Amino acid sequence: VYKIDRACTKFGMPMGPFRLADLVGFGVAAATGMQYLENFPERVYKSMLIPLMMEDKRTGEASRKGFYKYEDKRKATPDPEIMKYIEKSRSMAGVTPDTELMKLSEKDIVEMVFFPVINEACRVLDEGIAVKASDLDIASIFGMGFPPYRGGIMFWADSIGAKYIHDKLEVWAKRYSDIFKPCSYLAERAANGVPLSAPAKQVKARL
Repeated sequence: VYKIDRACTKFGMPMGPFRLADLVGFGVAAATGMQYLENFPERVYKSMLIPLMMEDKRTGEASRKGFYKYEDKRKATPDPEIMKYIEKSRSMAGVTPDTELMKLSEKDIVEMVFFPVINEACRVLDEGIAVKASDLDIASIFGMGFPPYRGGIMFWADSIGAKYIHDKLEVWAKRYSDIFKPCSYLAERAANGVPLSAPAKQVKARL
């Protein structure tokens, strides 16, 4: 938990996903998680971690206990007690700890957090929900706190390359879960060496 948050803040995010969950409150996290499960079950991992913590009245910063504990105003301090909830959640899901995941570098963690975000951004473009990749760059900076100096989620993705992102997601999909499976938009551009931000007509021109 804390290693993930550290990796994300070093990458440039205002805070990591677990600190953010504490800030907004677990009620919000649980409600949005339920919406994702109902509407996109094949793209979401179901975890009992937050519901288990909520049963013990750990609801985030407002209750002074969440993934962190808060003894002095909003100062977040790591709390070893969360391990019992993590272990129980794993047991309920029938998941055993993966030693390889324990060895992930900060770069690996950042990729595992943000490459699925890029995959979803590609779906948004493919479905016409967003017209331009630059719209998603702006939304990622102002909506999710993506570091501005990295140019936005799609600009950053293009600086890495569609093929690298696609190949990483393919490996994770086979090793861990189909939630990492690359969408057709990403797969097509990776295969043809076309930037993710390029208009659709540029992809067809390469075929």
